[in-house]
Amino acid sequence: MNLRDLQYLVSLAEHRHFGHAADACFVSQPTLSTQIKKLEDELGVALVERTPRKVLLTDVGREIAHRAREVLNEIEQIKGIARRTVDPESGTVRLGIFPTLGPYLLPHVVPMVRERFPRLELLLVEEKTEVVLHRLREGKLDAGILALPIHEDSLHTEFLFEEPFVLAVPQSHPLAKRVQLKLNDLSDQTLLLLEDGHCLRDQALEVCHLAGAGEKSGFRATSLETLRQMVAANVGITLLPTLAVKPPVAQAPNLQLVEFGGHPPSRRIAMVWRKSSAMAGFLKQLADVFKSLPSDLLDPHTTVAPPAKRRRIA
Repeated sequence: MNLRDLQYLVSLAEHRHFGHAADACFVSQPTLSTQIKKLEDELGVALVERTPRKVLLTDVGREIAHRAREVLNEIEQIKGIARRTVDPESGTVRLGIFPTLGPYLLPHVVPMVRERFPRLELLLVEEKTEVVLHRLREGKLDAGILALPIHEDSLHTEFLFEEPFVLAVPQSHPLAKRVQLKLNDLSDQTLLLLEDGHCLRDQALEVCHLAGAGEKSGFRATSLETLRQMVAANVGITLLPTLAVKPPVAQAPNLQLVEFGGHPPSRRIAMVWRKSSAMAGFLKQLADVFKSLPSDLLDPHTTVAPPAKRRRIA
């Protein structure tokens, strides 16, 4: 048994297809199939159930593939320790981030990371929260930028910052005239929200619950940009995170942003990584860069324009 054989088995467990697994491992299909059969002979058990349409792993095959994935992850950890012993700030970090934060945070923070760690290769993966967590568990990501709370005992959570929400309304909406809002100003309002699977949807629903607001039926957006344009088109109102309304994001026409007074509704952002990670020390340094964002980037008051005054016609 060698590491290559374990890689073949893990790839087959992921792709459930000999051809696709072979392509992922950069070998021919007969080569991969032969090595899997040799591994079965060595272990004395059937790892794979071969059907006409797809490949299924046996119960013991799934268990061994799971253990093999852990072994391969540990090998990567060992290599990472060696690389960072020679050069602590070099190497690769695979970082996951969710879609309602990535496009708005990364343009501000990536230049800071490059300046602080010029030899670091930062590989960014944008996926919904559950996918990022799954890839962290599988060892396919080194860390993730996610919204709290995270209920994972195996992960370390490093708080980064708190991001307030602002209310986006059409300029003709009664709330557009307000300089600041209270949460109960949303009572009896219906908000446009994202589709299931976005953590921002859950956060917005929590705000709606606290404020006595509801969700506009018959519409669920796939992105923040869709929400922004629907508000501009007078379809409804919504909550937007502060970073999503900061330059270089362009302001949509016919859209008024209104901030909340006092302690506004917000989301808390953290960097998470496996507690067992050999990169923990370096990831803490990387998290410190994310913590050093300029304070005005998280201040809605520096972006929200006062309501436009209507000209009186004589």
